[in-house]
Amino acid sequence: MSERQVTGVVMAQLPSGLYQVELDGARRITAHAASMPERNFVRLLVGDRVTVELMPRDLARGRIVKKL
Repeated sequence: MSERQVTGVVMAQLPSGLYQVELDGARRITAHAASMPERNFVRLLVGDRVTVELMPRDLARGRIVKKL
């Protein structure tokens, strides 16, 4: 399984730890923050630029892997 990484901007914070991210192609997806062992807590705010991995089966959902 290969994920596709794209960049975008956090547009809204949704309930249950989800975020609405607008990708550079003017498409909006729902994403959650990835849990990494080396990072305890990453605060994401509206307007932050992030890197998102899109899931191969559902391109409308993804995982935020990096804050730029």
